[in-house]
Amino acid sequence: MKIYVGNISDQVTEDDIRGAFEAFGKVGSVLIVHDESAGGSTDCAFLKMPSDQEASAAISGLSESKLKGRTIQVNEARTGPIDRRRPGRGGGRRKGDPKPGELRK
Repeated sequence: MKIYVGNISDQVTEDDIRGAFEAFGKVGSVLIVHDESAGGSTDCAFLKMPSDQEASAAISGLSESKLKGRTIQVNEARTGPIDRRRPGRGGGRRKGDPKPGELRK
């Protein structure tokens, strides 16, 4: 199962995450994501645990726990495409739309 870990400190390492989750079972891969474009540093991690039962136990056991001084959020990672567009922000002009400063006839 793929797991999402949110609200992690920028001080957290892959070894820290692996250590916390290995208390519940075998951990496959760990990936830490740094997104500074979201207004400040937003850090999260994704990891894989081969056993769904162990992964569920880890999610229950670690959700809302502290890791390096931060309360982490732990959930099953969502799969599928992610729509990163912001609501209310269209994709620009469409054919037939007036140019900026031009009135529609």
